[in-house]
Amino acid sequence: MASSEPVNKKQKIETEETLLEEIDTCQNEIDALNEQASEEILKIEQKYNKLRKPFYEKRALIIEKVDKFWLTTFINHPRISSILQDQEEDCLHYMTKLHVEDFDDVKTGYRISFHFKENPYFENDVLTKEFHLAAENQSDNFSQTSTATQIKWKEGKDLLKELQSKPQSNKKRDVDHKSFFEWFLDTHDPPNDDIAETLKDDIFPNPLQYFLVPDIGVYNDEDESGAEDEIEEGSEQEIDDEEELEEEAEDGE
Repeated sequence: MASSEPVNKKQKIETEETLLEEIDTCQNEIDALNEQASEEILKIEQKYNKLRKPFYEKRALIIEKVDKFWLTTFINHPRISSILQDQEEDCLHYMTKLHVEDFDDVKTGYRISFHFKENPYFENDVLTKEFHLAAENQSDNFSQTSTATQIKWKEGKDLLKELQSKPQSNKKRDVDHKSFFEWFLDTHDPPNDDIAETLKDDIFPNPLQYFLVPDIGVYNDEDESGAEDEIEEGSEQEIDDEEELEEEAEDGE
């Protein structure tokens, strides 16, 4: 009697192949919906970018009236502060506006603009860094490039040259970018530019949350030193009070 095992095995393989084909069909339908969803999400994002724009502009005008707003915000942010050198902090006193905007076609990239009032460091009013996305040969893969404004340093004020000639401070520094302006001018690896992503997705949407971080930043230096003085004075007063009590106790005896 012939064994039915080979037949059953063949049927099992055919059944499995059929099931895999059905799964693949379902997956193709899911992928098509995901692609459709991505297109619709981009349209919604473009719509709300336009709706947010007047509020960003209004916020920017108010921020310009707050002294050291962007400097304080950067110092209070752990990622941005990790690349800030002391000399750059002085330069950023003159920064009046940070603006991030997607290109008209949000799929093609965005730009980050740093606005400055007249300052002793460079001639530029605006420093802009752009990130461009482009499809590779009509495929699903994208290549990313970036460009940055050339900084027109004033004579003797090139901070990059100055930083290169001086030893690093004791602050914790970023391994890849040793300073803020080094990051700004570095365009060699845009897909891994986490500083740009931080500015775009974390700081720009809500900078106030970092400006208001307590006990950190340029506004609190004097407060902290004052608090330390008060603690020292309080400790000295407690010692004096204890000595007086001991003397009174001895007199009573």
